[in-house]
Amino acid sequence: MRIHFLIHEEYEQPAAIATWAIKQEHNLSYTRFYLGEKTPNDIDFDFLIIMGGPQSPSTSPEECSYFDGKKEIEFIKQTIENGKYVLGVCLGAQLISESYGAKTEKSPYREIGFFEIEFTSKAREDSLTRVFPQKIKVGHWHSDMPGLAENSTILASSKGCPRQIIRYSEKVYGFMCHLEFTPEAIEAMIKNNHKELKFDKTEKFIQNKNDLKAFDTYRMNAYLFDFLNKIEERFNKEL
Repeated sequence: MRIHFLIHEEYEQPAAIATWAIKQEHNLSYTRFYLGEKTPNDIDFDFLIIMGGPQSPSTSPEECSYFDGKKEIEFIKQTIENGKYVLGVCLGAQLISESYGAKTEKSPYREIGFFEIEFTSKAREDSLTRVFPQKIKVGHWHSDMPGLAENSTILASSKGCPRQIIRYSEKVYGFMCHLEFTPEAIEAMIKNNHKELKFDKTEKFIQNKNDLKAFDTYRMNAYLFDFLNKIEERFNKEL
């Protein structure tokens, strides 16, 4: 499988997703926006994975010189129209929703840390997400959430955010949560976003850096690998 990554920040890498892809010996390519790279001219890949970042889909060039939300949304839209698999994480999920015409919205609560998400009955019916247990603690680092498009389905939610995992089509999924976090990824997030860890008593879902570092990511990474294996299986059956 040919996998292309859209990466917005040096400190927000594919992490466990890349670990899986390398182990499975997939052909990997990258667009690193933070280095000034542009989206490919051709959609010559099978699976597009869009990573997170501090931007929002509406972030302007004045706010971030290397981020072009409109162009990226159009690229994602073309990728979907070409029948490719697409997975968006955090900002990536928001960009997917925008490509369907569904606007990003504020989440009820800001979430930073490892908190439980719960899968819906629809997730049990989905051949990709039925690999997850009904409840599992996963990573979070967000204050917004993806919009809901026509025919999209919420597959998992949390107390802080009702739209954690959304299926937009049989091949397109948005993960607001971060199952790809590893200890190294958490260290990078803390180093580059430590100011976001400040909170007051009204914020229910913000953990301190010690709690973030203490969390064992092995279990959620393993379930993420199961999910990605299912995508690989489905892709191979289509060949």
